[in-house]
Amino acid sequence: MKTNKLNTIIVLGLIATIGILIAQLLWTKQAFTLEEKKFSQKAHIALLEVVKHLYEGTNHELPVENPIKKIANDYYVVNIDNDFEAEILEFYLKSEFKKANLNTDFEYAMYNCQSDEMVYGNYVSATNKTPKNVSVYFPKHKNLIYYFSIRFPSETSYLFNSLRFWFILSIALIVVLLVYVYSIYTIIQQKKYSELQRDFINNMTHEFKTPLSSILIASNYLKQQESIKTDEKLEKYTQIIINQSNKLNNHIEKILNIAKWDNIPMTLEKQKLELIPILADVIENIKLKYEGVDIKTILPTVFINADEFHFLNLVYNIIENAIKYSDDKPEIIIKTSMTKTHLLLEFIDNGAGISEKNLPFVFDKFYRIPNKKSHETNGFGLGLYYVKKVCTLHEWKIFIKNNTEKGITVSVQMQLI
Repeated sequence: MKTNKLNTIIVLGLIATIGILIAQLLWTKQAFTLEEKKFSQKAHIALLEVVKHLYEGTNHELPVENPIKKIANDYYVVNIDNDFEAEILEFYLKSEFKKANLNTDFEYAMYNCQSDEMVYGNYVSATNKTPKNVSVYFPKHKNLIYYFSIRFPSETSYLFNSLRFWFILSIALIVVLLVYVYSIYTIIQQKKYSELQRDFINNMTHEFKTPLSSILIASNYLKQQESIKTDEKLEKYTQIIINQSNKLNNHIEKILNIAKWDNIPMTLEKQKLELIPILADVIENIKLKYEGVDIKTILPTVFINADEFHFLNLVYNIIENAIKYSDDKPEIIIKTSMTKTHLLLEFIDNGAGISEKNLPFVFDKFYRIPNKKSHETNGFGLGLYYVKKVCTLHEWKIFIKNNTEKGITVSVQMQLI
């Protein structure tokens, strides 16, 4: 993915997430305001009902003006032109607040004509818990004779509790935003490290190829000299130089191809291929390189749709891995099993096997199993990474499992044609 396109996606995703979060916070604020108004309306209606109860059975008529005044969000004053008892008032307050579904703590105070002060009445807990002894100040109001005041000390927490779903959702969105930002930061860092790694590999391999080419040219020229041809030891050493230089050159080409595929997608030229001749060709080349290898095939005549070059390399890499990591004489069995739509190609070896904890990582780039055999065997951990990439591009599946007795089985599941 190009850098500009990735940056655009990141910015748009960040803007969208922040926009959703802001909208959620605004909705939450609006919901809190509405819930606050709803609470005030319930309290007002409940207090009106209390006033009606206090006027019942008296010679006084209900006041024409609204007797309830809201002094603050959690503080109300109720004017009653009639004498009343604290116990009766508390009874009516509890009853009406319960009817109005105002399940929160409240406290009340009454005006005392004799002392000309507000006398603290009681603290009523909605949960029937004994409240802490707190001295609460109820201010006195002018031009009122018989009145009482109501305070809701837990109104804010009551409203927050009513809107807990909204707040949980807002917190969840904040967490999502933080995770998104962290993920983007991680992706950018990984992309940066990947580019540095690719540039380093490209530069390193190109720097290696120049002197290596000179070594190969000089070695081939040296081998043609009569003085070398007539000396068996010198000819042998010259051939070792050429062989090892070719091996190193193959490794460098493999690294360059992997680095190129990470930047430019690998393309396939699929065609109808018969499986038996392809495998026979690979086995012949393998036996030329590794003498004494025992490779058996149990194969029917079957055709697949694949890129010939990459499929050859896939088979070669799997078989060569089996040979490299075998403690005894390498024995490999290649067989197939079929369903109506799929072919399962299996490579069964007698190698050292792979520990269960390392199996999930064998297809990772540059991963080599940490054991004695890996240190003895040349490689960069790119063979199975390449195999997995070829399978993915062909839309095939590849599996590795340990055999019951010894070695591993590599299975490639592909479509039949």
